[in-house]
Amino acid sequence: MSEEPTSWARTVARSELAEPLPRRWAHTQGVAERAGRLQEVLGQQAGLLVRAALLHDVGYAPRLADTGFHPLDGARFLRDAHGADDQLTRLVANHSFALLEAEERGLREVLEAEFPLVEDQRLVGALVWCDMTTTPDGLPTAAEARVAEILGRYGAESVVGRFIRRASPEIFAAVARVEAALAVQPR
Repeated sequence: MSEEPTSWARTVARSELAEPLPRRWAHTQGVAERAGRLQEVLGQQAGLLVRAALLHDVGYAPRLADTGFHPLDGARFLRDAHGADDQLTRLVANHSFALLEAEERGLREVLEAEFPLVEDQRLVGALVWCDMTTTPDGLPTAAEARVAEILGRYGAESVVGRFIRRASPEIFAAVARVEAALAVQPR
């Protein structure tokens, strides 16, 4: 990583997602834009959040899909190909309650062993808010609408559908905490 970290993250995400998955790239840009709004809430951690937002879905890139579980594939790529720092790879690996989806896929132990959960729950919740309040096209939305969209896209009985139904109470709670923090920030 020779260039500025946020520029590096944007370059990596664009190169992996923009051409093969333009809609995923649009979502990623929207998530990163939402992350930029949290500077006042997160202070020095805001840059790490923006980088994680830019890279959270990089594991969807067709050439990176090894396990088919994008948080794990993306985090491994960032660690192994780019030497990305531990906090960043752990955020990517565990974004939006990925541990619950890993369990549905039989990958929980692998994910926990390689990428333990991030201790800073404000940062974890902030990434949930960014991801779960952004549509696949990169536009802001309510978390409830986003969860409904995911269920509609994948189906309630799919691996992703089962995961999102299990995770939705935690998603909604994390989103509410971030929105409460945003509400008390000076404008």
